[in-house]
Amino acid sequence: ELARDFRVATSGKPRLIRRFLRRYHLLEMPEQWNQIAFDDHVHDAGTKGRKSATHLIMDAWIKGIRRLRVIYYNHIHSVSAMELLEAARIMGMDVRIGIEFSARFRGRYAQIIWVPRGFADSQDFLCFLADPRMMDLMARGRAASAYREKRVMDLLERFNAVHRPAIEAACDIRLSPIHPAEFKVFVGAGQASLVHLSKFIHDRVVAAMRERMPDRYRRLAEVKDDAERDGICRDMAEMDALEPEDLMERYLTPEANPDLPDPGCFIDSPDLPEALRRTPAEWVRELAGVRATFRITLNLTDLDAIDALEILYDCEGAITRLEIFNLKDYLNGKTAHLPAIDALQRALNSGNVIALKRMILEMIDGLQAAAGSDPERPGRVEKLSAILHDIAQLRTLYKTTPLKARIGSDSTGQSTRFHGMGLALKESLPPAARRRLSTAGGDDIRMVIPMRISAQRRITFHAENGAHPLTAAFWRVMERLRMPERLYRGGLQDWRVHEDNVRLADPGNIVTLGGVRPRHSNGLLGLRESKDAGGFRFSLKYMRTDLRNGLKVLLGFIPAFATFFFKYDWWVLAWLGAPIWFAITGLRNIVQSVLGGGGMRRSPLLRWNDYVSWDRLTDSLLYTGFSVPLLDLVMKTWVLDHGFGITTATHPISLYAFMALANGIYISGHNIFRGLPRSAAFWNFFRSILSIPIAVLFNAMAGGILAAAGVPGVDAALQKWAAVISKLASDCVAGIIEGAADRHANIGKRLRDYERKIRQLFDIHAQLELMFPEKDVLELLNAPMKIHNSRNAEALDLEKIIIINALDMLYFWMYQPRSHSALRQTMAGLSAEERRIFVRTQTILLRHREISLLMVNGIIGANFVKALAFYLDRTPAYLAAIGRIDATLPPVDAESGPAMVPAPKKRFDNTCQSGYQ
Repeated sequence: ELARDFRVATSGKPRLIRRFLRRYHLLEMPEQWNQIAFDDHVHDAGTKGRKSATHLIMDAWIKGIRRLRVIYYNHIHSVSAMELLEAARIMGMDVRIGIEFSARFRGRYAQIIWVPRGFADSQDFLCFLADPRMMDLMARGRAASAYREKRVMDLLERFNAVHRPAIEAACDIRLSPIHPAEFKVFVGAGQASLVHLSKFIHDRVVAAMRERMPDRYRRLAEVKDDAERDGICRDMAEMDALEPEDLMERYLTPEANPDLPDPGCFIDSPDLPEALRRTPAEWVRELAGVRATFRITLNLTDLDAIDALEILYDCEGAITRLEIFNLKDYLNGKTAHLPAIDALQRALNSGNVIALKRMILEMIDGLQAAAGSDPERPGRVEKLSAILHDIAQLRTLYKTTPLKARIGSDSTGQSTRFHGMGLALKESLPPAARRRLSTAGGDDIRMVIPMRISAQRRITFHAENGAHPLTAAFWRVMERLRMPERLYRGGLQDWRVHEDNVRLADPGNIVTLGGVRPRHSNGLLGLRESKDAGGFRFSLKYMRTDLRNGLKVLLGFIPAFATFFFKYDWWVLAWLGAPIWFAITGLRNIVQSVLGGGGMRRSPLLRWNDYVSWDRLTDSLLYTGFSVPLLDLVMKTWVLDHGFGITTATHPISLYAFMALANGIYISGHNIFRGLPRSAAFWNFFRSILSIPIAVLFNAMAGGILAAAGVPGVDAALQKWAAVISKLASDCVAGIIEGAADRHANIGKRLRDYERKIRQLFDIHAQLELMFPEKDVLELLNAPMKIHNSRNAEALDLEKIIIINALDMLYFWMYQPRSHSALRQTMAGLSAEERRIFVRTQTILLRHREISLLMVNGIIGANFVKALAFYLDRTPAYLAAIGRIDATLPPVDAESGPAMVPAPKKRFDNTCQSGYQ
């Protein structure tokens, strides 16, 4: 069923895609993939998250997230970094790695996030991790993580001794002690945290409850007292709704364990690692010595505006980001300090001395007027007074580099109470998604957070002359007429975000991409009921393709046949009217598919029916069947003939005009109902207008032929065939328009295929040029022993990738629709040097022995026989075709390289035949 859903989704029909998006609680993203979707604070399995790095990137891409910042505590493993960065590169996502350090600040800890920048690729980042200074920093970070893990294990022992018996008594269950080794296995490669511990305890508690639940149902059946029954039902409902966060709040907080040290407070002890003793200013100085290019974000969790001001001043402008909004803190009610910090950020960015002075004075007055005996109060007042007298320096810190905002979900994927990963700017979403968000009850799993981002939509038009002379002439005419560019030239749309203008606002314009369940359930209720998991379940949606297509044709044929059979006495129309009608539609779909895929110049390996989408054909036959009673019975007979007296004899132009209009409305309507793009619905309506003169012409031609043949009652005969003539004219126009649209779509797909492959080819060629600076790489590729003798393993791997890319492009050429036209356009857009590289690298396919060994050794799997035969048979013709295309394009410089090897008269010589047989 999932495979069938995937195949249906690949059709790209908007209505079907939106149905799947609603099923999986996903928001629609724009086709241009230019949405502002991000998350500046997420965790993977390397810390306290549930998902691996690859799983995290895949989920983010599915949600539509384009920018992600993954946070690690104190250190990061090179394996995790490599997996994360490579996955992000493959999915085309902007990912930053942040390392969060705990900095000692006034008896507790403040969190700063260090994001090193300026890396060319993942290998560059791995080299950075191998730097001695970075390795020393990570070693101290691992010591800090080990110290924090020891605190979690102490809490585990406390739970076994004190809280476990309390849970057993409260829930009437038996809960065995948790062994530390089992918990470490559960944590895996991550860093042990309270999130892991609460989730592990929750799983054990739910398992114990599940064992006891049948006994509770039996007891519920035996109890007669209503009050007692209500109490049992209430207890069962509470057990079913128990969440890991409930256990954490009841048993794992510092308040529930007063005899254990609070991990959030600074407690000086001999075993405290050096990394947990440093202040924010000390951390900033050390991190600046490890990497020159970096960004530091201040995590505002449990910090107020006074704390933020002190830390920003002490770090002397090195902190350039504030995590102004943390979704997890917001849902936990820890946002009372945000308005003051938001005002502080705006005052610093604007350099408003008056506002800064007023804020600092209010902070001093607030501290002095506060009740209680805070030992830190005198020092804080003194520090604020010093900042007040040095306000000019404070203003200078962010005069040139504004203090930007960061917004994150702090998602771990472990909780059902908090929203998942991802945030998006509402204005950057498509209209359908915005309507869904604005409709009351349309999307109750998401929320709009009280933050507003200033962003401007930009449309960039690129000057384009066109490779074809007619295309170039079209651009020149449009420019001379001074037509608006958006009417005839596709522009690149994107958004310009003002990161220094992110502010608190209600309502905001940022929506969560992740949601929360309306009600959490552990699946405990209803366990007494037996559920039949087997049995046959009929579903029309998952029926066999051939049976479903046949059913659609039959369903469309019934109304068409009934209309002709019961309306006409002449046996030709009565029995053959519906088949003729269906033949027109079917032939038009087949012709347009063949012409759109390649026409008569298609690949010799593809038959005409390889281009035909039978699902699309049967859909057309289904809906065209219902158009017969609409056009022939309702429109032609009842409305025009009986209602207005319009026939082919009285007003032929009016007859075909009104029928074309009705047909256009019907086609556009079922196009929209089927979920086809609105552009397709528009052009299908437009084609009906164009079919009017063609229908009149066909009517005149048919009348002339019948009159010349001496057939009596020509007008009556034409009136009977009017619907068929109108249908034929409409499909003739449709064949041209939709065939051209199919051709354009196929060429667009092939252009993307070739662009991706050629870009990879040029990247690999550049890497080889760097490895062999004194040699001609193209000559090396034609002399493979030189690369093998160099004993450069990386060069050998790159050589194999060039071979694979060349085989891919050979497959494109032979099997993909419109690949010939797309390759010609691609090569026409290359420079002389790029074309030389492309043409010469394709000759690597002449290395028959090496490529054959790669296939035999499993590069494409165990079944290599057909692929090997295809490669050996088709390579000469492919290389000759590439040579002919290159010869017809503007000439390459004389030094560009030799001409392509012409196609041999034989497939390959006798030696090759005997060797590969």
